[in-house]
Amino acid sequence: MGLSDIAAGVEVTTEQRDRGVATVDETDADLAERLADHADALPCAPAVAATVVEVYAEGRSIDTAASVAEVAPTTAAKTLHLCGEQVSPLGPTGREIVRDWLDAKLSRTEAMELTGASERAFALAAYVETHEPIPAAREAVAATLSRGLGGAEPLDEAMSDVADLRES
Repeated sequence: MGLSDIAAGVEVTTEQRDRGVATVDETDADLAERLADHADALPCAPAVAATVVEVYAEGRSIDTAASVAEVAPTTAAKTLHLCGEQVSPLGPTGREIVRDWLDAKLSRTEAMELTGASERAFALAAYVETHEPIPAAREAVAATLSRGLGGAEPLDEAMSDVADLRES
């Protein structure tokens, strides 16, 4: 079988079918509604979780988000962790020590001493190490966390505009 036999019957067309752009837009539903599917896995009600995420997305601290949502700061941090945010109060070495404690290689007292963490920070670090973020919840909050509530780029003020590039 030669190349001409293989190519027999192959046609070249000059037009393509326009299939459009595939989109999935769940922004019709508010954030609390999008988080409702994950209510059992979240440490607070979906409406409270939405408030935590929205306040945090505005650039405010976890403690402020917790205060506005009327939950404990640890609950707010757990919520943000499950939604994909990096909230561990410990660095890489501290997280490794917590994992060693979880694997029973260290006592809790030794682990806390080595990390230098407070009870609250150590408990949050242990939670982060033992609970994976929820992929669907991460997707539900992605737009809010990446752009903030106003829909503007968080660093808009720091970015140049085309007019800034022109010489005066």
